[in-house]
Amino acid sequence: MPDRPATFADWAHIAANELGDKDPSALNKDYGGIETRPAYFASDVPADAAAAIPGQEPFARGVRATMYANRPWTIRQYAGFSTARESNAFYRQALSEGQKGLSVAFDLATHRGYDSDHPRVAGDVGKAGVAIDTVEDMKALFAGIPLNDVSVSMTMNGAVLPVLAMFIVAAEEQGVSQGALTGTIQNDILKEFMVRNTYIYPPEPSMRIVGDIIAYTAERMPRFNSVSISGYHMHEAGATAVQELAYTLADGREYVRAAMRRGLEIDRFAPRLSFFFGIGMNLFLEAAKLRAARMLWAGMMSELGAKDSRSKMLRTHCQTSGVSLTEQDPYNNVVRTTLEALAAVLGGTQSLHTNGFDEAIALPSDDAARIARNTQLILQNESHVTDVVDPLGGSYYVEALTAELVDKAQQLIASIEAEGGMTAAVAAGSPKLAIETAATLKQARIDRGEEVIVGVNRYRSDAAGRVEPRIVDTARVRAEQAATLEAVRNQRNDPECRAMLAALREYAAMNEGNLLEAAVAAARARATLGEITAALEDVYGRHVAETRVVKGVYGDAYRNDPEYAALIDRIERFASTSGRAPSIYIAKLGQDGHDRGAKVIASAFADVGLTVHLGDLFETPEEAAAQAQSLGVDAIGVSSLAAGHATLVPELMTALTERGADEMIVVVGGIVPQQDQEALQDAGVAEIFGPGTNVLAAAFAVLDRIEGRRSNR
Repeated sequence: MPDRPATFADWAHIAANELGDKDPSALNKDYGGIETRPAYFASDVPADAAAAIPGQEPFARGVRATMYANRPWTIRQYAGFSTARESNAFYRQALSEGQKGLSVAFDLATHRGYDSDHPRVAGDVGKAGVAIDTVEDMKALFAGIPLNDVSVSMTMNGAVLPVLAMFIVAAEEQGVSQGALTGTIQNDILKEFMVRNTYIYPPEPSMRIVGDIIAYTAERMPRFNSVSISGYHMHEAGATAVQELAYTLADGREYVRAAMRRGLEIDRFAPRLSFFFGIGMNLFLEAAKLRAARMLWAGMMSELGAKDSRSKMLRTHCQTSGVSLTEQDPYNNVVRTTLEALAAVLGGTQSLHTNGFDEAIALPSDDAARIARNTQLILQNESHVTDVVDPLGGSYYVEALTAELVDKAQQLIASIEAEGGMTAAVAAGSPKLAIETAATLKQARIDRGEEVIVGVNRYRSDAAGRVEPRIVDTARVRAEQAATLEAVRNQRNDPECRAMLAALREYAAMNEGNLLEAAVAAARARATLGEITAALEDVYGRHVAETRVVKGVYGDAYRNDPEYAALIDRIERFASTSGRAPSIYIAKLGQDGHDRGAKVIASAFADVGLTVHLGDLFETPEEAAAQAQSLGVDAIGVSSLAAGHATLVPELMTALTERGADEMIVVVGGIVPQQDQEALQDAGVAEIFGPGTNVLAAAFAVLDRIEGRRSNR
């Protein structure tokens, strides 16, 4: 028997018989700057990998010596919708069926610091999460759930002060002291400025809030995680694995430095920091990403002066990808979520959320949520994946991937340091631009079929089953919330409430005291979420992001493509006969800050020659109509991912009619359930593009509509 090949060169020589004239490097794959080969060997594994031990620095093989062999990861399903009482019933059912911790999804009005009766949030209340306006809502959310026994994770950043304050007060009134509370508040504002956009205040005062929360919880809530540093939303916005690693860990370092500048000793607060990563469909790359993250964080914390090994442990929650879910043939998503969950487990996550298969259509139904939860239970109880600590440890491929991810992420982190750190980089906009570029390039690969999505750009089926989505009546929820708000305002001690809000405002203006401490006092006095937010807004103002379009990326990917060339030719002919190129205004209505789809469409449409105007985030329908009319565009494209379309798009159509601009074409892209599509079409929407729509096909459809409307004038 011949000796086993010891190097890639040995393998390539042997493989030549099968490859013929084909160069073995033609089988290489590029995963966003990580190039993989078709075969790996012992010589590819770093020398120190074989000596790695689970539970020991730098924790590549896991943060605990026994990992899942002793205790499986925590099943922590992210959920929240409609009112606090309805979400409470869902939580209690989930806990009775095997879920071990709660992860709260708040609606967009809450994220952006608006009470439910505020005029800017008419289409958002209760849609993509639970509406929380007062301590009474928070008490109802956790009624019958012992907060001294159940760990609670809250994904909240912009309105983090009032939400955490109300959680603390609700627990106190349940009889649970602050020191007994366990769980996590996300409190990761830097990534909001990069991708998710549920910020409220500018970066500098936002960082003060992060520091105040770290300081408060370190002193009074020793079992509670004060920051969950999130790469998930970067992942969903289109970041590569290297970008997700580098930007997330650089954010973490910025928070540590902010706390240290306040005089906090690193080992006093760092053990309560946690992370949150998105998990996509590249099974081994995603597992390696978590291993690399632990190694990078251990080294970073050592450099910052940490001595306690707990400060160097990167503990993480993971969530399967939402952007990988498809509207077409949605039952395929069960398989996708299972593979992503397996990747997170093989990578060593501490807790996990698995998405419902219908989330590319609407909020998850009860059946979809049950299947998602049971996916984890099956992995824990039937797959035997928990029997062995770090089953991928020692894999030539995974160890080599881990090392390369560490190396490439370190290079990107160094470039961020050269910019002056993550706060400076975020202010300059460089991470945001890099992620948007990566997202546009990925969409171009999908549209060209270079990246296969089963049921979308290959193996399409006409027999895909229809899914009945969960529907939230936002008008009903908003009315109920408004009634509760009115009752709270009428029953509270109003002079005391105003005094507490004034103290909060003074803490902010004088840059003294702890803002969370002042927010807790205001919440006890029954100040509302919107009032606490507004008190700080009086001092700090509201942040307004600069919108810009990435150009050239989509076009470069389609160079020499005949369909692309035909579209450009049609647009040039249109411009020649009309005296200008066709134009479109891309709008984000309501408080939905998820702008990946809008940015990708704007970039691609601009590359083919359309005149593209990208509107500001968080517009009202009236504002969008006025802006589109003043620009004189041919069409408005509304991007909707958070279910506000059912209210906001008809309001846009009405606003256009009232302005005498009802000839303007309106198209909608995003997550729009079938029954909503029919209602939008009845309202006059010309085209609806669901998740997975080929961007070139959408451009042709929009151009057809513009040319048809012009010829009928």
